[in-house]
Amino acid sequence: MRYLDEYRDPRLARMLLDRLRRVATRPWRLMEVCGGQTHTIVRQGIDELLPAGIRMIHGPGCPVCVTSLETLDRAMAIAARPGTILTSFGDMLRVPGSHTDLLTLRARGCDVRVVYSPMDAVALAQRHPDRQVVFLAVGFETTAPANAMAVLHAADLGLANFSLLVSHVLVPPAMTALLDSPDCQVQAFLAAGHVCAVMGWTQYEPLAARHRVPIVVTGFEPLDLLEGILMAVTQLEQGRYEVENQYARAVRRDGNTAAQDAIRRVFRIADRAWRGVGTIPAGGLVLAAEYAAFDAERRFDVGDLTAREHSECIAGAVLTGTREPTDCTAYGTICTPRNPLGAPMVSSEGTCAAYFAAGRTRAAAVPGIVQ
Repeated sequence: MRYLDEYRDPRLARMLLDRLRRVATRPWRLMEVCGGQTHTIVRQGIDELLPAGIRMIHGPGCPVCVTSLETLDRAMAIAARPGTILTSFGDMLRVPGSHTDLLTLRARGCDVRVVYSPMDAVALAQRHPDRQVVFLAVGFETTAPANAMAVLHAADLGLANFSLLVSHVLVPPAMTALLDSPDCQVQAFLAAGHVCAVMGWTQYEPLAARHRVPIVVTGFEPLDLLEGILMAVTQLEQGRYEVENQYARAVRRDGNTAAQDAIRRVFRIADRAWRGVGTIPAGGLVLAAEYAAFDAERRFDVGDLTAREHSECIAGAVLTGTREPTDCTAYGTICTPRNPLGAPMVSSEGTCAAYFAAGRTRAAAVPGIVQ
């Protein structure tokens, strides 16, 4: 069953929920990987409508949330340098570092600018040859191709005043780290459709086989997610552990090979620190040696900066799905979207922000969740 036009038809939603109630015979725990999926699930109340015992665990798939505290502090150290223009997507400006955020630095006179593409930052470097222009390159596999193309374009132009502060993270290693954890409760995954549109899903096949977990690639509309949940629970009930593609209108098995080629040219896989989670082996990307001249961390010598999270923030436990936002003593009190302690409260894809926007106050108030 695939829905091409009516992604929010309540009749189809009821039909999928009825089928799910008939299929599910026991409790199951599923994790949606992407923060965009989390927001749809929470905003539409999908987790509240599921049969008793079917629990959605919210995963670490918010790129803003998992950008390490050290990376943010490095970005702010660079932004404070005279003669520097620090560029970023807008959702990074209010993410708290150790002591402040980029928006506050801009208010104090630092040249911090919002751009809509890394190519905008390249154009800035062309227009301001006397300034160093840095783009804060964060995100999963979805944003890596555009950042790779920006580096390639800057190299073709011979720009010596453009660089990236790289904090790219990769989804499959994070899923592996979660499954290898002794505290893991996840029995199936909903994989992020936009990541798979770039990378395909072949990387997930050995993961599903090794850990005996179904993985269903889904979109972001309510019916996409309901169908993905139904497909995952059906696999669990039948004892199957395969990768299936619910998001067939956008995702192919091999993904976008041209985008993958750009990533391979510019980046190399390396260990990467995830905010609140720790260092994940082979968990991210760094610039290849051939493009080291575009590495802002080296250019500005900020690689040795370290940082510590706020003592009351449990963002790491929220990101790995072991705790709910409403388990946090700071949630909704000293931590709100106006005054966030951690990235999951400020990001448009953060789980804490999704709960707050939906008015979630107590875990016990969410029916169908097994505590």
